[in-house]
Amino acid sequence: MIYMFLADGFEETEALVTLDLMRRAGTDAVSVGVNSKSVRGAHGITVEADIDITEINLDGCDGVVLPGGMPGTKKLYACERVRAAVNYCFENGKMTAAICAAPLILGRLGILNGKRAVCFPGFESELTGAILCKTHAESDGTVITAKGAGAVFEFSHAIISLLKDCSLADKVLADVQFAGIVGR
Repeated sequence: MIYMFLADGFEETEALVTLDLMRRAGTDAVSVGVNSKSVRGAHGITVEADIDITEINLDGCDGVVLPGGMPGTKKLYACERVRAAVNYCFENGKMTAAICAAPLILGRLGILNGKRAVCFPGFESELTGAILCKTHAESDGTVITAKGAGAVFEFSHAIISLLKDCSLADKVLADVQFAGIVGR
């Protein structure tokens, strides 16, 4: 199970496009409402999460995805259960993915020490110990980071490549007519 955590103020594009592409690839991914199942995005779009945070089971967790947006990222970091899930995944070699401002959560938890990473411009000082890169999305082992909404396809490609394989990631993105990665 892949848990995508949503808190009020999340970046809708980063969450919904990533969740959609992961599901197209056949991953077992669910959205998780941090404070309630009804979550309002940074741009006023309200989403009904699949489950609320009290329903997560770390024993069956294969990874976490943290969309950015403000104040969503701050609310994710403030949630003890989110931090516990992120730490669990990292410590157990499972996927830990964050986009936009959300890589700051990984930085604050010490997960980015010695890892290649990116984030939304202006949050670099929060990526404690990271090797900062200039790419749109960056994978380093089981840790995946991306710059923001404009990098959501590269972010999703990296996630699908890690969870499934690169050729499936290429196919999923080609099927939605995204040509920026396919065939590189």
